Amino acid sequence: MGSHHVEFLGSRGTTLSGTLEQPEGPIAAFALFAHCFTCTKDTVAAYRISRELSILGIAVLRFDFTGLGSSEGEFANTTFSSNVDDLVHAADYLRSQHQAPTLLIGHSLGGAAVLAATHRIPEVRAVATIAAPADTEHMLQVLSTSRQEIEEHGEAEVCLADRPFRIRKEFLDDIQSQSQIRRIRKLPAALMVMHSPADRSVSIDNASRIFVAARHPKSFVSLDGADHLLTRTSDARFVASVLAAWASRYLPDSPENEDDAAAPEEGVVVVSENGEGLYGQQIVAGRHVWAADEPIPLGLDTGPSPYDLLLAALGACTSMTLRMYAERKQWPLSHVSVSLTHSKIHAKDCETEKGRLDHVERNINIVGDLDDEQRQRLLEIADRCPVHRTLNAEVSIHATLGE
Repeated sequence: MGSHHVEFLGSRGTTLSGTLEQPEGPIAAFALFAHCFTCTKDTVAAYRISRELSILGIAVLRFDFTGLGSSEGEFANTTFSSNVDDLVHAADYLRSQHQAPTLLIGHSLGGAAVLAATHRIPEVRAVATIAAPADTEHMLQVLSTSRQEIEEHGEAEVCLADRPFRIRKEFLDDIQSQSQIRRIRKLPAALMVMHSPADRSVSIDNASRIFVAARHPKSFVSLDGADHLLTRTSDARFVASVLAAWASRYLPDSPENEDDAAAPEEGVVVVSENGEGLYGQQIVAGRHVWAADEPIPLGLDTGPSPYDLLLAALGACTSMTLRMYAERKQWPLSHVSVSLTHSKIHAKDCETEKGRLDHVERNINIVGDLDDEQRQRLLEIADRCPVHRTLNAEVSIHATLGE
């Protein structure tokens, strides 16, 4: 128990450095802490709040985003979206090594990042923002003196918190493409907004916009007299104590309860809007979470399209079925890959009814020391995979309205 150094892979494939603060006694829950823009996991706020929460029974992972602090990578190559991806990777690490985080905490731009990441971490039940901007375009004000140079030359060196950072145009484009208010409106967790009326870096008006946009349950706590970075020890302790008390209403009493509530029951897939543009969706199947979207320009292309997912299901089932059959026959099948495309064709080309027909082209690549007869048999077996049979069968779909 105590402070432990941890490492895990981030969104850019580089190693991220973190510190896991663990309580000395029973762990009530795990939390993720996202630090402010160009800060590190060791800022006064991140360190003190994480330590105080660990004393109160909540284990907290604070880590350096890509290119900052002790984490690998180049900061100039990062964007707001990559920071969100780093948070999701951090959650994956906790899920695999300990327990998935049920509480997300973000400071300043880190607050905006946890609001964006919540939709992609299904176990999260509570989110807290500290001095967070209501939208990512707030960063345009921070970078206003260098914005023209960045846009004209593609990048520029910017002095932030008395340190030089290289900012590229991709960062500006990314923060202007975020639908943050939409995400807040659809936030699938309880929300705590904490902000100081005296904050000169991010005005209190941002807290009002976040609070008004969010659905209940939501709470607001004024950090009277605190500065943006919470440099006073008393302010950090106050934030931690309030967070622990508030979060206790939403966090599981035990890991067993968390496991039961985190995922849909077996065999159930839950799809819901995730706030990423108009059509972004979050898909949860058991412990697995991924996104779906429409391609640009209709959507934001944050995930595969519905038809891509359909082809993926058929391709995966085909490959698995061939592998099972080859293993049962003890055939030397080394590798299987399946390439699929979907199109609409004229029904008359298939000697069937008039109109247009869905057509799937499936190319199966089989590698191994197999004779022609074995290869032909595997091709026949491909048509017997369960998903293939479902698509060829008469399927009954019944829709009902949820409460």
